[in-house]
Amino acid sequence: MHRFTRRTLVALAAVLGLATVVPTFAADPVKIRISTPAVESDWHAKMLTVFKDALEESAPGEFDVEIHLNGTLFKQGTEPVAMQRGNLEMAMISAQDIANQIPAWSVFTAGYLVRDPAHQIAVFDGEIGQEFFGMVEQDMGIKILTAAYLGTRQLNLRVEKDVQTPADLAGVKLRMPGSDTWLFLGEALGANPLPVAFGEIYTALQTGAIDGQDNPLPTVRAAKFYEVTKQIVLTGHLVDGIFLSMANNTWAALTDEQKEKVMAAAKAARDFNNENRIADEAALVGFLEEQGLTVTTPDVEAFRSTVQKAYLESDWSASWPAGIVDRINAVE
Repeated sequence: MHRFTRRTLVALAAVLGLATVVPTFAADPVKIRISTPAVESDWHAKMLTVFKDALEESAPGEFDVEIHLNGTLFKQGTEPVAMQRGNLEMAMISAQDIANQIPAWSVFTAGYLVRDPAHQIAVFDGEIGQEFFGMVEQDMGIKILTAAYLGTRQLNLRVEKDVQTPADLAGVKLRMPGSDTWLFLGEALGANPLPVAFGEIYTALQTGAIDGQDNPLPTVRAAKFYEVTKQIVLTGHLVDGIFLSMANNTWAALTDEQKEKVMAAAKAARDFNNENRIADEAALVGFLEEQGLTVTTPDVEAFRSTVQKAYLESDWSASWPAGIVDRINAVE
């Protein structure tokens, strides 16, 4: 009986050992839906495909990335709340979106502060960027992966007008996104700002519901606003950025290795966007003139002084961290 018991135990141990050798199945891929109002032909829409492809290359099968363009998943400006509520994993959000919840961020909505794309990268890749990104992570529950160049915003008018100073925009119905920070910028430029969703701009210009809109020149081309406008005014009033962001809950669920791959993919997407957008802007004045638009340059210094004065005298500047304007200006 003793020998039988030992043989039985040995056999049982062998069976149990074999039972542990079972196939291991890969975890389900991390589902990531990205929402943006961008149209398919715009560079900051194309950069999302670069992000998706880079992730698939570095982490095959680990992520299931869906890209939703044209504001079809969430309308422009509603994405941050969607991420905060757990209804969305990623989005391209603006400084204006963030400033609605963190007033200190309105410094990046101010006209004539960030000088150019290189200055923008230096600011957000450095100490200031980490400081402000930390605010968003802590106060909004959103992780900013990187800041991408959206372009230098110019005025785009439905009919030709002699615009030299902000006073020349009095009464002009200028489309702006529907947030207080955007509307204030429109007022600072001297216009009468009206909130209109991005997807409605073309029709609003076509029907005369608005007199103009402001966007970087690549967006004017991508959205075909040149078909329903007559003039570009090169105010260069805002070197604009867009922030590729992820909901904190989604970010926290990733492994450290996955986080590194996501960050690397975001930087690759940013670099692709910036390189192509900067090259595009340099060539677009000629393109728009070929489409029949008049391109004019106003008294930029008059615009700069008027806009900066409006911000410094506003409640917005009261929310800015002490010395932040000097710190941004000092970044090389």
